[in-house]
Amino acid sequence: MLAFALLAATVSADARVLDTLTVTARRPQPVAAQVAAVSVLDAGTIAGVAATHANELLTRVPGAWISRGSGQEQLVAIRSPVLTGAGACGAFLMLDDGVPIRPAGWCNVNQLFELNTEQAGAVEVLRGPGAAVHGSNALHGVINVRPRRPEDSPAPALALEFGPNRYRRAQGTIADGLNGTPWRIDAYGVSSDSFRSQEGFDQQKLRLQWQQPAGFGAPRLQLSISNLNQETAGFVTGRDAFRDARRRGNENPEAFRDAQNVQAQGHWQWTLAAQQSLTWVLYARYQRMDFLQHFTPGKPRELSDTQSAGAQVLWRREGSLDVQAGVDVEWTQGDLLERQDAAAIGSAALQAIRPLGRHYDYRVDSFNSALFGQVQAQLGRLELSAGARVERLRYRYDNRAGDGNLRDDDTPCGFGGCLFNRPADRRDVFDDASAQLGLRLPLTAHTALVARYARAFRMPQAGELYRLQRGQDVADLEPETLRGPELGLRHVAGSLQLDIDAYSYRKRHVIGRDAVGFSFSDGATRHRGIEMQGRWQLQPDWWLQGNAAYARHRYAFDRDIAGGEHIRFGNDVDSAPRWLAGARLGHQNAQAGRFELEWVHVGGYWLDAANSERYGGHDLLHLRWQRALSPSWHGALRLMNLANRRYAERADLAFGTFRYFPGAGRSLFVELAWRRD
Repeated sequence: MLAFALLAATVSADARVLDTLTVTARRPQPVAAQVAAVSVLDAGTIAGVAATHANELLTRVPGAWISRGSGQEQLVAIRSPVLTGAGACGAFLMLDDGVPIRPAGWCNVNQLFELNTEQAGAVEVLRGPGAAVHGSNALHGVINVRPRRPEDSPAPALALEFGPNRYRRAQGTIADGLNGTPWRIDAYGVSSDSFRSQEGFDQQKLRLQWQQPAGFGAPRLQLSISNLNQETAGFVTGRDAFRDARRRGNENPEAFRDAQNVQAQGHWQWTLAAQQSLTWVLYARYQRMDFLQHFTPGKPRELSDTQSAGAQVLWRREGSLDVQAGVDVEWTQGDLLERQDAAAIGSAALQAIRPLGRHYDYRVDSFNSALFGQVQAQLGRLELSAGARVERLRYRYDNRAGDGNLRDDDTPCGFGGCLFNRPADRRDVFDDASAQLGLRLPLTAHTALVARYARAFRMPQAGELYRLQRGQDVADLEPETLRGPELGLRHVAGSLQLDIDAYSYRKRHVIGRDAVGFSFSDGATRHRGIEMQGRWQLQPDWWLQGNAAYARHRYAFDRDIAGGEHIRFGNDVDSAPRWLAGARLGHQNAQAGRFELEWVHVGGYWLDAANSERYGGHDLLHLRWQRALSPSWHGALRLMNLANRRYAERADLAFGTFRYFPGAGRSLFVELAWRRD
């Protein structure tokens, strides 16, 4: 967890080349000297993209697709299909400056909006299984958001931005990175309506940082806060509804999502002896979310919160043999209440099995602990790295409603019993391990061959264990695991930078819900793909940057699952485009400013597990311009969806119904900024 241990080459979107990467728990290394497949979006890239949603920023990462939902909602795919349910978040580890933003077992599918990517110093994306420092949830990938430090520019700064549908955004920074105790404050706020009826959101983010370089352990403290108040719009339904007037509708005007997140961190580092150091990270978190499940009959309201604290300890010895060893511990108390206040609309059976009152009401206390170690050695021209981690997650579950599939008043439901089953109080313990072996072999002064074999895991989430249905009293689940090889080529020479990576993974113990509502963990999938990212400096003031990925994500088991879906061995996993690609042509000069034309491609994909219906994919064009108006004032324009394409951010087929999140049409955003570099 402590941070990225393995980082690969990346391409900056501006004209500068990143010479080194500053990564917690690793000495800075040349970007071409890394083994794992990692993309790093630097502060200049982040500011230039000026994303209104994480989807717009992470299209620059090969093999990644942040599928945009309503408002700031999203589903993540990194070397994977778009996953839904608890597994959609359990498959990816999200870090804020090296610290997971959610406790193990309590992920949220939309948790990426809690991170301040808009004002970040860098966003690092590890594609594929995590390293020994990561642990549970680092299954398909890791996203780490590093904040700007007090000494980083711009500071002070203020920017105002306006766009369609009453879009208004403000962000500002004040800092002092030169005194004996550097500090920084970054603030962000946005408010927007939508082209869809009764959809909109307000969001605020704040980060406070303080350092004492000369203090005991050179302490670095920070506090981050985020708040989201959203009026949610659900899917539009019906074949090709995203193409016509239906795209502006909102079939769920009552839907909402309110979420708050607070995280405090403290970092200390001591030099123990020659080439030895000890690093401590202490953290505490609080999350609360209240939203309406508009996507299910009866539309119950869910309120969840977690309080957690943890510590990360790392010892490191540098030298010809670089050795690192560490311990992670984390305590969590989480509560969940799901309550239905209105009768479900539908048949008598549907209304009977989805009763009014509490569906679930429980508390879970958990303790997560891990030991890990890794080494790196130079054997002639060959660089070898290896690491391993063992982890244990303990749950203590306390049901605060009646046990079984009864109504809130302990009376039985008709038509075979209530849909919602509440297990009796219990304790569960899960153990697993991750490991990786990496090799790097220089072929020339500018080119290297890299290889890696990794195994990663994710523990069953609390929602998968204790939100059961019908006759299932115990969810007998195992941790999901993913393992397989990767092979890559790194090239950096003059005006050309290029990374190529290929992978082949097997995923076992895939967790899902079958046709009768039972949770299972004996599914399997296979994931194979090849990715490219590169940058070519055509002229001093012209450049071309691109990324592309081709992948096949397929089922390796047979089962009838919830919603009438039929999984068959060898079928493509639904919501898994084979092609994801993007390219950017840029030009900059002092008179005209900086221009960037971006092309984004999302390939076609199956809408259901049976592979019976497809979405054809889409291509989008975006144009960005920015220019200095004076030494301190800057202006920027962004014209998104230049061709005014009608497309779906995400499409699927469920319960016999075509469902879409429609994409916005042509949109112009205008920004005016003042900053002192």
